[in-house]
Formats: sequence, structure tokens, C-alpha cells
Amino acid sequence: MTRVLVVEDEPQLVRALEINLRARKYEVDSATDGSTALQLASAWPPDAVLLDLGLPDMDGIEVIRRLRSWCKAPILVVSARNTSDEKVEALDSGADDYITKPFSMDELLARLRAATRRTEPGSHAGDSGRVTTKDFTLDLLAKKARRGGEDIRLTPTEWHILEVLARNRGKLVSQRHLLEEVWGPNFRTHGNYLRVYMAQLRRKLEVDPSHPEYLITAPGMGYRFET
Repeated sequence: MTRVLVVEDEPQLVRALEINLRARKYEVDSATDGSTALQLASAWPPDAVLLDLGLPDMDGIEVIRRLRSWCKAPILVVSARNTSDEKVEALDSGADDYITKPFSMDELLARLRAATRRTEPGSHAGDSGRVTTKDFTLDLLAKKARRGGEDIRLTPTEWHILEVLARNRGKLVSQRHLLEEVWGPNFRTHGNYLRVYMAQLRRKLEVDPSHPEYLITAPGMGYRFET
């Protein structure tokens, strides 16, 4: 069973999450503060974490940082904080996704399934460095994209962006992180660069660029590569 650690101090929400998760065969541990969450995670390592940022004893960002020092499980932030700066800080601290309250339980469960798929055996590109979708394949070692046996021509910058997203597939990568990875720290506020290149990548990779299936935008936060 997939073990989920719920870190939330609203009793009604904790109860709702426990009922919905257990009904779908997840094993659930719950903590109402950061200290308890860290103790539970150490004693029974989770496969995924649902984390509120507004905890009574410490900020959720601190919980993310401490977990990330040793825990590789995906962390999905579930918070009422909705400013771009707060979302980006959570993602840059190590969160994999960010869901704003109030939220749809179906959406949260879908995000959780996507996050846990990313950590399942065989879900990574692995030593072969290959990522396969139903429409194209990526060879991360050879730095090639192919469709129907033919190469898809990508510029070095397009490939760099795609590679960062592919190596973190299923995970929300913040806009700031992408900009720093591809252009350097002096370009972390140049979001227009990413918008232009993401549009180009979608035209080359997506069947319907106006309704992308693989290169997903999370407004105000960043981008996610789905397979």
C-alpha cells in the first residue's frame, strides 16, 4: 500500500482526506503540526506527503526543507496561501506540487496519483535516459527527440528546457528554477523567455499545442512535464 502522510491542523479536512484516501486503498498517517510530522516521517517513511503551510509550531516551508534533507517522497503542498511568491518559495524549497485551498478532492487525488507514479520503480528515465510518450520519445543521453522514427529538430535552448522538465517529470518545476537552470541566476525574473520557448516546444511536440498534453503550465508557478 502507498503510505501518505497528511500534515494538516484542520480536523474536518484531515478527516475528509483520511476517508477519501483510505477508500482508495492508501495507508494514512496524520500530523497536526510540523514536529509530529517529522517524527512520523522518520518512523514510518511516507510514499507521499500532503502538507499545509500554516502549522501551529513551525512554517510548512521549514518542514519541506527538513524533509528534503533525507526524504525523497513527493511533497504536495495543500495551502490557502495563494501568492506567486509563496508558491514559488515552496517549490524551490523542495515541494513537488502546490494545490490551493479550497480544492477539488478529485483534483487532489489526481495530483497525488501523478506524483506517486513518478517515484514508482521504472517510472524514471533510468540508466537508459529514455522517456517514452505515445507521440514521441526523448533520449536524454543522446539529447534527441524523435517521432515516428524521425528526429524532431530542437534548438539547444529548447532542449535544455525540455531536459530539465523531463528529468523532473510529474513534478512542478518553478519558473524561477527553470530560468536559473537554462539562462543563469541573473535571468530569474525573465518569465517572457520561458513563455516564448514553451510555445515553440509545444508547436514541435504537442499534437494540439493549444491544448497541451505533455507540457503543462501551472499559472503563477511553473511548468510540469507529464507522460
